Amino acid sequence: METKTTPQNRFMTPKQLEAEYSFSEANQAQMRMKKRIPYIKIGGYVKYDRQAIDKWLEQNAVQVTA
Repeated sequence: METKTTPQNRFMTPKQLEAEYSFSEANQAQMRMKKRIPYIKIGGYVKYDRQAIDKWLEQNAVQVTA
């Protein structure tokens, strides 16, 4: 079931990303430093765009062949 993204829930904090996608905050910081995960800074705070994260995950999925 697909959840509709609204402006209120589109941007996630690092804690929210960790809770929903299981990327630890330490891992997120390492990926941000290496520019390996999409993020934005709003007023000095790190935010993740749910749509960009979903797209990034799809683009980085390993295809399995049987």
